Amino acid sequence: MKEIVKKWGLFSVILLLSMMMLIGCGTQEANTQGKEGTASNDKTEEAVQNNGEVFPVTITDDANRKVTIDEEPETIVSIQASNTEIAFALGLGDKIIGRSDYDNYPKEALEIQKVGGQDINAELVLSLLPDMALVTDYHYKTHRDILQQFEEAGIEVIVVGSATSFEDAYGNIEMIGKATGTKTEADEIVADMKERLQVIKDKATESVTDKKKVWVEVSPGPDIFTTGQNTFMHEMLESIQAINAAEDQDGWVKMTEEEIVQLNPDVIITTYGYYVENPTAEVLGREGWAEVPAVKNGNVFDVDSDTVTRPGPRLIEGVETLAELIYPEIFKQ
Repeated sequence: MKEIVKKWGLFSVILLLSMMMLIGCGTQEANTQGKEGTASNDKTEEAVQNNGEVFPVTITDDANRKVTIDEEPETIVSIQASNTEIAFALGLGDKIIGRSDYDNYPKEALEIQKVGGQDINAELVLSLLPDMALVTDYHYKTHRDILQQFEEAGIEVIVVGSATSFEDAYGNIEMIGKATGTKTEADEIVADMKERLQVIKDKATESVTDKKKVWVEVSPGPDIFTTGQNTFMHEMLESIQAINAAEDQDGWVKMTEEEIVQLNPDVIITTYGYYVENPTAEVLGREGWAEVPAVKNGNVFDVDSDTVTRPGPRLIEGVETLAELIYPEIFKQ
């Protein structure tokens, strides 16, 4: 009898130990699952914070260099007005600690330390020691030694190339967005620009039956320059079913007053009102231009140069403004 009791006692102890081990394993598994769930949530939160871009990220910049950014940049210098404008549109304004000498938009940018233009104040940039520097292809071609100094100091250098089309501008916005952890914002900006541009194109295609010839003047006399093909203005005019009076030219070209008058434009658009007082009156009063249809009918307008030449989010505003000025009966509400 005692042996039976002993055996049952031993069996009970073994059973109890087995149950404790099972409970312990279950608890450990639950804890492990809990930790894994927490880690997963942390990663999800990180992805959200970085707008879908979990660092490190690798981009190919416009110098065709593969650049890997290990962490989301907290401080940035932008040595080009268009890049600064893009950065602010992406919500990075509070991270910009240095900007180009020519920045003028948004107004908050004017309060930021200048660090140069075509020539970079390398010493100042190195003293600021930003995480990232947004530079241009011009800087890459002419100041490569300075950019190398930046990289040796631990500054991520991103080369943003010149843009001559909407697609180029979209690419710049998307690249800066990916490099800075603001991909979602970049995608939204580009999508909005594309949608608004398509609305204009569709409306122009449906409603414009008599295309107007437009002379674009980007600098006044005596050296008058215009924009031919491979420029934003040419693409904008095509988008609204207008004819660029200089469509047989390429890029920015100089033309004489005699050549311009012979083109007989229906509308004249100037883009230098920011430094010439009343450019419209100047054009309307030119000797020998009285019979030009645009002058004769008073269809001479000045537009904000930055919205039609600067590769940034406001390009779509430039198209909308041109549409209203050239075809007010169709686009002006």
